[in-house]
Amino acid sequence: MDKNITLEQLETYEKAFDGDLAKKVAMRAVTNCGVVKAATNSEVYRQDRHQFSVSLEQGKITNQKQSGRCWMFAALNTMRFAVMKKLDLDTFELSQNYTLFYDKLEKANYFLESILETMDEPTNGRVIAHLLMAPLNDGGQWDMFCNLIDKYGVVPKDAMPETACSSATREMTGYMTRKLREFACTLRTGYQNGKTIDQLRGEKNAMMETIYNMLCIALGKPPKTFTLEVRNKEKKFIRDENLTGKEFFKKYIGWELSDYVSLINAPTADKPYHKTYTVKLLGNVVEGRPVKYLNLPVEELKKAAIAQMQDGHPVWFGCDVGQCSLREGGVMDLDAIKAGELFGTEFAMDKAQRLDYGESLMTHAMVFQGVDLDENGQPLRWRVENSWGKDAGEDGYYVMSDAWFSEYTYQVVVNKKYLSSQQAAELAQEPIELEPWDPMGSLA
Repeated sequence: MDKNITLEQLETYEKAFDGDLAKKVAMRAVTNCGVVKAATNSEVYRQDRHQFSVSLEQGKITNQKQSGRCWMFAALNTMRFAVMKKLDLDTFELSQNYTLFYDKLEKANYFLESILETMDEPTNGRVIAHLLMAPLNDGGQWDMFCNLIDKYGVVPKDAMPETACSSATREMTGYMTRKLREFACTLRTGYQNGKTIDQLRGEKNAMMETIYNMLCIALGKPPKTFTLEVRNKEKKFIRDENLTGKEFFKKYIGWELSDYVSLINAPTADKPYHKTYTVKLLGNVVEGRPVKYLNLPVEELKKAAIAQMQDGHPVWFGCDVGQCSLREGGVMDLDAIKAGELFGTEFAMDKAQRLDYGESLMTHAMVFQGVDLDENGQPLRWRVENSWGKDAGEDGYYVMSDAWFSEYTYQVVVNKKYLSSQQAAELAQEPIELEPWDPMGSLA
């Protein structure tokens, strides 16, 4: 056989194409309206109804706008649920700008410390290339969020509202990334010229002041103290003065963050189930809580998530949102987009193969606010609170089929009291270190 495509091959392909009526109909449909619209299967709207046997009531839907803060919005949405319940509020929102400020600040420091720790790595090697690729990514992980809350707490949205740069982070992040790469160059050049790590760490202080200044200019200065002012469902006015972010978290949310753990489903050969994992060079707060996962079969993730919701608490989770997903109507279903039928082929990789070959990984974090269970207690579909505003999905909510959960949900965060005794024992294992570019190192 020829290595190259021959003209004879092309003629054969064209003749076969022209002889297939279905392919010509598909060509007309797709060239006029695109793949997703041409392949949308409207039948899923009948089976994936926004009705659930377990359904939690949340406040107004949030909107991350043009930012990659889904992990942060999802985490704050699980926490605001506790505030609303405690204060009997119709709705409430925590400041995503406040946590964004400190996440960017801490990530900048984490990046510079990672550069200092990898001075002997070649500049053109994979480790340094990985660090330089996105030193100030908008995305994050649950454990990284916990680090921020442990150190800085949370504040109401009106204590540090959104700005143009928090709602559309590309410009700010671009300029800060440009500066951090310059700082990395300065530090590595200094090391090559004989400076010690202690000397370079001293220079890092001025670098961090530059980053702090850029953040203040773009996002505003975070409050040291603030006053909580809300009116509850009974129209009672509540005022609580001179609170710090940590005081507010302790008083109105009151979680023990160490009780909340990450369960993942990564069915690849290199990650045996019932083992814990961490990822090298992944974090935000230096010497903070490391990322740690317990890898389990997907049915065990479902069981823990259901138990937590049945107890009245929402669940943070991470998934590959762009797969088989319809924004209009808010449906996540394996049959939502019949692309295989449209193109006359099959997309046949399983979950493990998609992870191994770069076809899928966690891209987005949202919140489970309900589930529909059959008469045997088995899940049929899941109620999903998104952070794309009320115009995405049905008033901001999506419905996920249980089969979609199995294929494209990778992580749930639950209180460890919902783990079995065996799972709790497994969680205590020393984590196996994954390389920085492992798919389980992806940020939502």
